[in-house]
Amino acid sequence: MGLALLFVIWLITLLSSYFFVVKTWWFPAASGAAHAAAINSQMVYTFVGMGAIFIVAQLGLGWVVWKYRDRSGATVGYSHGNTTLEVVWTTLTAVLFLGLGIAGADTWAQNRFQGASAGAMQVEVTGVQFAWYFRYPGPDGKFGKIDPTKADASLGSEAALGLDENDPDGRDDIVTQTLFLPAGKEVETILRTQDVIHNFNVPGLWVKQDLVPGLMTRLHFTPTQPGRYELACAELCGLGHYRMRAFVEVQSEEEFSAGQKQRLADKQAE
Repeated sequence: MGLALLFVIWLITLLSSYFFVVKTWWFPAASGAAHAAAINSQMVYTFVGMGAIFIVAQLGLGWVVWKYRDRSGATVGYSHGNTTLEVVWTTLTAVLFLGLGIAGADTWAQNRFQGASAGAMQVEVTGVQFAWYFRYPGPDGKFGKIDPTKADASLGSEAALGLDENDPDGRDDIVTQTLFLPAGKEVETILRTQDVIHNFNVPGLWVKQDLVPGLMTRLHFTPTQPGRYELACAELCGLGHYRMRAFVEVQSEEEFSAGQKQRLADKQAE
């Protein structure tokens, strides 16, 4: 029985490790955004380190199961543990954990704690049960005021955000339910929610950030690869969570500019 368990444990360990090594299930291509390669490298380092520990631990587990299997005539011995060994592996775990955190701190800070450059394009991202709204400042470069008391998600578009119709800065604001972005240009997203916690998660662009009630969270990145990327809320936000999704269209600068002009013209024609 001990030999059979050893075989099963080792087989599961080696098979699961094989799928990671050949990347059968893996991350999206790290070409969608400028910061993606750095995050991908950090994840690979983490998986290599954790994978090595996992393999050694599981192979050791199989050996222990076989060595201390039930045998007739064997005597049982009891151990109260080894304090030195426990201190060693706890220390090594702490060093590894803190080391990975320190190694990835700069990459994390670049998109969240270090501000966007002066020329970055701003987009306001609003999550509301169970939809996404994206607001761009018009040619004046200014966002109009929002009146939360007038926000009504059931009406959709601008009415869902509660735009103040009396504010001249907001008359050229553009509101969409698809996030249009120009490739190669830094974008600063201003994340907000009208109700509960949501999560702005675009795997193809390697961005993921919570939207917290009462906070305006800023996240900046540079999309580099034109294409269509899925945006899905990654925080359980209610019964309709499964349908809270949208798409990000990364376009050439020319295509993006033409689209914005058309959307502004459509708004003014209403």
